[in-house]
Amino acid sequence: MTPTLISTEETKTAQARPAAIPAVVEIKQKVKQDLRMGREYQQGRINWVTTIAMGLFHVGAIAALFFFSWTNLAAFAIMYFLAINVGIGVAYHRLLTHRGYRTPKWVEYFVTMCGCLALEGGPIFWVATHRVHHQNSDNEGDPHTPHDGTWWAHAGWILSGRAMHSETALLGRYAPDLTRDPVHVWLSKYHYVPLVASGVLQIIIGAALAGPGHYVIGALGMLLWGTFLRVTLGLHATWLVNSATHLWGKRRFETKDDSRNNWWVALLTGGEGWHNNHHAHPVSARHGLAWYEFDINYYCIWLLSKLGLAEKVQIAKFDKNNPKPAGI
Repeated sequence: MTPTLISTEETKTAQARPAAIPAVVEIKQKVKQDLRMGREYQQGRINWVTTIAMGLFHVGAIAALFFFSWTNLAAFAIMYFLAINVGIGVAYHRLLTHRGYRTPKWVEYFVTMCGCLALEGGPIFWVATHRVHHQNSDNEGDPHTPHDGTWWAHAGWILSGRAMHSETALLGRYAPDLTRDPVHVWLSKYHYVPLVASGVLQIIIGAALAGPGHYVIGALGMLLWGTFLRVTLGLHATWLVNSATHLWGKRRFETKDDSRNNWWVALLTGGEGWHNNHHAHPVSARHGLAWYEFDINYYCIWLLSKLGLAEKVQIAKFDKNNPKPAGI
């Protein structure tokens, strides 16, 4: 993608107003950073806001283990499915990033709100970052390649460097389709609202289902399981796609990166672990291409199509005897 050029006339105007020069330089620097998001191009310092938030969620996840109940486990399972499978896999990844299928706008907005429940940023940030990953996969500028270190690929890239969640205009160069949509812009700016709202709902339900005299424990337990433990494990499951599936597993396709198909990451993420399949056929809404490659996220899309809520579902085709990328 080519950075925006500044005309000679604009340059003269900027020179006539010395105060405007730093702004022009800053824009140029930001564009360069946007095009190259790897470790080399980060600021090399800890993002304390993100780090503290991640630390608190991990503490809450450990605390949840002391509040086990079947009700809380059910809350965990339901919220995990909505956030990771529907939100990240079905919405953020296969719909918004790669447009592997189409849905009515109200469905798109609903599944996107589910993605906000995962605490992985708003849709514009997530989509732009993932498109940069595909553009520079395992090369200079990849936001989270293991070439920059296994820990960096897993979580270091989130905890270090400049936070870009709120830089809608800058990230919009990689997600112009989303920046033109006011709903996606709003969800990107206030991506924490669905998570907070779901947490409040869990507190109310947990208290309502608790026995007399146990309202506080019931509310706290459901919040810890439905939000803190669920978010923490969901984050690590998603991060494993960035780290583990570029390190361990089998390669069906000879792609230009190190992507691999990893069955246990696929189980944790509902099918995102068939990463080599995905990098060979990015637009395909189906990642598990063989009958034994579990892909619950695709089954969700298939169900939407049967209900008349999804169309133009793209499915990769390949010859098992000659497994080269062969289009959709």
